[in-house]
Amino acid sequence: IPVQGLTEPAWRCLHFLVLYFQLQESQQSSADFRFYIENHTRNPDDLSRKQVRIYQLYSRTTGRHVQILGKKINANGDDGGKYALLVVETETFGSHIRIKGKESEHYICMNEKGKIVGRPDGRKQECVFVEEFLENNYTALVSAKYKGWYLGFNRKGRPKKGSRTTQRQQEVHFMKRQPKGVVDPLEEFRFTTVTKRTRRARRLKPNSKRN
Repeated sequence: IPVQGLTEPAWRCLHFLVLYFQLQESQQSSADFRFYIENHTRNPDDLSRKQVRIYQLYSRTTGRHVQILGKKINANGDDGGKYALLVVETETFGSHIRIKGKESEHYICMNEKGKIVGRPDGRKQECVFVEEFLENNYTALVSAKYKGWYLGFNRKGRPKKGSRTTQRQQEVHFMKRQPKGVVDPLEEFRFTTVTKRTRRARRLKPNSKRN
């Protein structure tokens, strides 16, 4: 609609300027959004992207649990042992995790030689692992920095070099477990298993009420 007092050329020029400023504002807001996403994605320690859980890692090889004693790490921890309690920091985007000992406050890291070591600062990429969920209900943890190198322990519970591991080896298979004496919240919502005994009890219940 032409503005009163303006000629048609002047009105068209004004309309063009309004459209131009609207386009600039749209591009600026889009750029600001991209900047926000890039910064939050680039910073792995951002609290809005981190979930913290506490559990144990049961080793398929030793039949015991991964424990972080400080700089030294092994898979000989007792169920419910204080050094076997792990604080697992999971990033919201993807399955990248950092594993810290609740008692020792050291992180599980893998250096350039594939050696498993404990470090007090877990912000480096060497301390990040990627969860791989296996068909046998076990979990494997591969280094995010050194591709194909897994966290693993031999039968004596000693760490294996990452360069000598593969996903198929039992030494790199782990199972997440709640600490001893702690009930998984999901257990409370599981249905009761129907057996011959429960079926018989259900059939007898109405009869007992009649009597």
